[in-house]
Amino acid sequence: MGHITATGNEYDFLQQRLGQKVQANPGSPTLMQILQLLFSPADAALAGKLPHKLTPVTELAKNLKIPLAELNDKLTDMAHRGLVFDMECNGRRYATLPPVVIGLFEFVFMRVRSDLPQAKLAHLFEVYFTENDGAFAKSISQGQTQFARTFVHEETIPDGDQAEILDWERASHIVASATAIGVGICQCQHLAQHQGRACAKPLEICLSFNYAAASMVKNGLTRSVTKNEAMRILEKCKDANLIQIGDNFQRQVSFICNCCGCCCAMLRGLKTYNLNKSVVSSNWLMEVNDSCKGCGECVKVCPVAAIRLETGEAAGKKQKLAVRNAEVCLGCGVCTKVCKSGGATMKARPQRILAPETIFDQRVAMAIERGKLADMLFDDPEKLSHRALGRIMAALEKTSPYQALMAAEAVKSTFLRVLVTGAKIQAGGLARFLS
Repeated sequence: MGHITATGNEYDFLQQRLGQKVQANPGSPTLMQILQLLFSPADAALAGKLPHKLTPVTELAKNLKIPLAELNDKLTDMAHRGLVFDMECNGRRYATLPPVVIGLFEFVFMRVRSDLPQAKLAHLFEVYFTENDGAFAKSISQGQTQFARTFVHEETIPDGDQAEILDWERASHIVASATAIGVGICQCQHLAQHQGRACAKPLEICLSFNYAAASMVKNGLTRSVTKNEAMRILEKCKDANLIQIGDNFQRQVSFICNCCGCCCAMLRGLKTYNLNKSVVSSNWLMEVNDSCKGCGECVKVCPVAAIRLETGEAAGKKQKLAVRNAEVCLGCGVCTKVCKSGGATMKARPQRILAPETIFDQRVAMAIERGKLADMLFDDPEKLSHRALGRIMAALEKTSPYQALMAAEAVKSTFLRVLVTGAKIQAGGLARFLS
């Protein structure tokens, strides 16, 4: 009977595989400790052999020389524990190794678990997210294309401008059009609870959609909810002045987090390390007008500290006035909801920001920008051809001529279209499912 044999260096190889992902997961002794708590040696050996892209389990069984039934059972066990991501499409099962974020971290803390030392893991993840001067936060936000974007609170947009909000920019549309919806507890608040610093915001608020929701509900990571319940959760979060952040692509959005500025690891990293581009803004900006009374309520609720009070002049008198930093503002609209004077309003950004159309467009763009194209194209560690071609491509990506070529927008755009088309063809029916 086929099986995966632990060799003693399976954790090193697993950490190396995680570092190849476009989301970037820098290796460190802290990450090694996390992996050793989550994965048994046999788990790590199998996880390290999974391609980065969703791959049919029938193909994996053949490549790994493991009987299909045995591999299915092992993957089911690991998926229930949040160590692999699996999904069904047209009667076929697919599986892949999830990144650290969005992936292992969420799967650990989106539910209360008795099978893991969650308090110890909370400490380790906090260290990993902040050690080496924020190396993780900086690595995950490199490049122009980010994995997360902001959804504006739709009700804060002036009536005459409502037509400017497209469906893919509306959190309400993501809910209304979803084929499946799940909800779990906020992983960042859960981590903060173990550290004694959690806020009093709502807890069960992390929404997943479509294929991701179906998988996570099936594996017990989240619970299934109706569209009406999901909409109520969304409105409750807006009332609590939380910001909505989700997938940075237009079709088949898989998650929307409802975030506070005090617990959210992503927003804390943004503020601590001045990573203003790590979360993509909505197409709106907060604007201060002459009605501002300088009360400071907008300053208190801004999740990214994009607003401050300064002494200015209004109606011929000196007084405190709100000042917005356009480079930091995420265009969430939270500030305008608490403004009683009407001094804070939302206006369209001068230049529209477009999210990638599909997850394929996003991941290929991220790979090109971050020097991860070799890891994306040749990502099966069990194939000798992939290992050889991957090394050649990885070396090419580091050369100055290649980097200069990819810096040319026209070349990059053409290259992106060709690679996205190829990726969709290779994915077959799965591409239609994810797009």
